[in-house]
Amino acid sequence: MRWIVVGAACAALALAGCGSDDDSGGGSSSTPASGGGGGGSSSLSLSAPADGSKKYDQATATAKAGTVTVKFDNPSSVPHAVEIEGNGIEKSSDVVTSGDTSFSIDLKPGEYEYYCPVGDHKAAGMEGKLTVM
Repeated sequence: MRWIVVGAACAALALAGCGSDDDSGGGSSSTPASGGGGGGSSSLSLSAPADGSKKYDQATATAKAGTVTVKFDNPSSVPHAVEIEGNGIEKSSDVVTSGDTSFSIDLKPGEYEYYCPVGDHKAAGMEGKLTVM
């Protein structure tokens, strides 16, 4: 019985090491991450300022072509979201206040824009450029 428990614990530890959260961005505007298993995948982290300003903390961002998980953090009490548009694609996150959200999108190489679709936020300058390689 003891060997079964030890074997199960070792298997659980081995499986836990297989996942990739890749949250080590080092302060860059986005964190391109290569996923395992052949298909391209990356993670894009965007955030709004804590003071509620109508802008993103990142004016530009990059990601690898393929499935991109967009993570958006809004620590302020002003509602914000992120929408990605370009090359026939248009997809947005949930609107969040004092929280975060994420969504996945399939992107081809090229230029995209991201902006806040809430009210006049885009017109006020809450937008940026996304380059997908």
